[in-house]
Amino acid sequence: MASQGFNRLIILLYLSPIVGFGGTLMGEFISRTTLNNPYANIPAQCYIETSGGAQNACMFCHTNAPARAHLGNNNPQAGLSTVTGNLQTTYSFAPVTQQTIAATINPWENTLFPERLEAAYQKSANRFDESTMLEYLKHDNWSDAYTKRGGKMGWENGQDSSPWRLFPDLSPSDLPAKEDGFVRTKSHERAIFGDITGWRAINFMPYGIFTPMSGSVSGIYIRLPKTFMQDEKGAWSETIYAQNLDLLERAITDRLEANDPQTYYGKAHDVEVHRGLYPLYTEFAHPLHYVDLRAKGTRATRVKEIRYMVKTKMFYPGEAVEKDEDAPIYLNEKQGWINNGAGWILAGFIEDAKGNLRPQKAEELMQCIGCHSDNYGFEPSAFTSGSSNTIDSTWAFPRKFPHKLGWAEMDYLAYSMKEGKATSSRGDPLNRKTQQGEFGYFLKHVVGANLYGVMPASMEAFLMETITKAHGFSDDWRTLDLQHPETLVAQQRLHVKLMGECVDRKAYLTPEGFIQPNLLYPTPTEALNGAIGYRKVVVTQRFTLGKDVFAKTPFTFRYFRNAKEAYTHLDGRPYQIGEIITDRPVEKEAILTEGAGITETLIDEKDALYDGEYLPLLNDPLVYVKALK
Repeated sequence: MASQGFNRLIILLYLSPIVGFGGTLMGEFISRTTLNNPYANIPAQCYIETSGGAQNACMFCHTNAPARAHLGNNNPQAGLSTVTGNLQTTYSFAPVTQQTIAATINPWENTLFPERLEAAYQKSANRFDESTMLEYLKHDNWSDAYTKRGGKMGWENGQDSSPWRLFPDLSPSDLPAKEDGFVRTKSHERAIFGDITGWRAINFMPYGIFTPMSGSVSGIYIRLPKTFMQDEKGAWSETIYAQNLDLLERAITDRLEANDPQTYYGKAHDVEVHRGLYPLYTEFAHPLHYVDLRAKGTRATRVKEIRYMVKTKMFYPGEAVEKDEDAPIYLNEKQGWINNGAGWILAGFIEDAKGNLRPQKAEELMQCIGCHSDNYGFEPSAFTSGSSNTIDSTWAFPRKFPHKLGWAEMDYLAYSMKEGKATSSRGDPLNRKTQQGEFGYFLKHVVGANLYGVMPASMEAFLMETITKAHGFSDDWRTLDLQHPETLVAQQRLHVKLMGECVDRKAYLTPEGFIQPNLLYPTPTEALNGAIGYRKVVVTQRFTLGKDVFAKTPFTFRYFRNAKEAYTHLDGRPYQIGEIITDRPVEKEAILTEGAGITETLIDEKDALYDGEYLPLLNDPLVYVKALK
């Protein structure tokens, strides 16, 4: 909910440094109202309908559990906070100020109206030959960008003003990481000591955000400051560094034990171990790849983005803070970074129209805060947003596979292509709190392949073949009949029931106990079409209008409500059945909440689909769901 404090409508005319590492990062405070989309922090997934409450993708971002546990999060979003409210049950978007457009207007045009993207693409001078797309995926655009960063830039150098200053010091020529997860190099320039670059790969349980089915896959790498790599006397030590990384893993995944030290090992012995928090100057490098089924882990050589985070200030979940959505954002667009309001500097590099990486602009960086932020705040106050399911603003490391399995390149459940067929070689790990399979729990609640609540044709074909009365299910799986909206909710409720049966009967697993590849990986045609669609966003440079593109508007963006549950457009016009939902009404009467979204999602807190205490942590020791014999 937006505070009713002083509305900052102009760019503030002072600069403020972030100090603490060999120099300063100088940025400026700007009002979000200066952006075309002041709500770029609200992702397109947040605007979907829930099939009358029969699909709940909301719980995978909006719960209370990490904040309730003070586990690197101070931002409960499932009713624990009277300020934020329950973001699973209400589309409670709030405006920055009364002078701006309403946040309930869906700004993600590429996702909502793919035909408009296509029209813009057809007018572009950079149209491409779709038959060459597979070759495009094999082209290395990361190495070219890495050379632009130079040798001594980064957050250590307070004097350099290059826009490539914060490009992560991770060269693709040193990848993949070795079997122990460490990224080693033969380059003396990139090695911190021996052949150690300091980076270590993280293999984690994927979410419904960046998956092969969604068209984007990740690599994740972490690096701690140099003192964490040295013994008490200052000698370099790979053993000490590994011990510190393992200790940090236990702190972030809430597995600290009574006999664990209260400070880190070696020269970092004066750095306190904080449950759920990273030490200062922790770095993350996040290459976001296209999906290429020919590549290991489905990770194409070509990257869509290179993302970077460095922690510059400590905040603690117990601190009293004020959530201020009127506050300005602190950034340096020329250097390509933004402050997330929770102790981290975020930088990003994305493809230009020709496919070469370029620094992201302010509104593009604003999208990062939507997922990587929290309710901490600065003096003076800076904008915060974020999810309630992050641990210290991060997603991947908390979902790391425990121990050695998690210190490896991201492999998307041991993906491989055998005899022309995609296969997985890993099962469904138990969620620590629910003691249910993490992937199965996702399927039960989302009833789709991603947080949009939709699924590709190949996934639905598998479900139609698997879920039948002949196989002992209570009914046959049928494709939703969008031509008869009066029965849509009943159909989706049936899907919920059948998906639950599928998970409970372990039909989503192979006989070996691995997750069915049809539920994880697209077909070659689907993967290629997804890459082509995204490249049209690249060619038109319409990133601020949505990065997720579908062949047609997802049904979860269409209006199918009955009269009892109806709502109108923002201007009061009634919706027609099947109409694309472009906006929702806001509060107009109450003074304190004027302009806030008031439409209910129809997800019922008493329903089995609701989970306000979901905690995205895996069981340790790792346990997989057993397949039925």
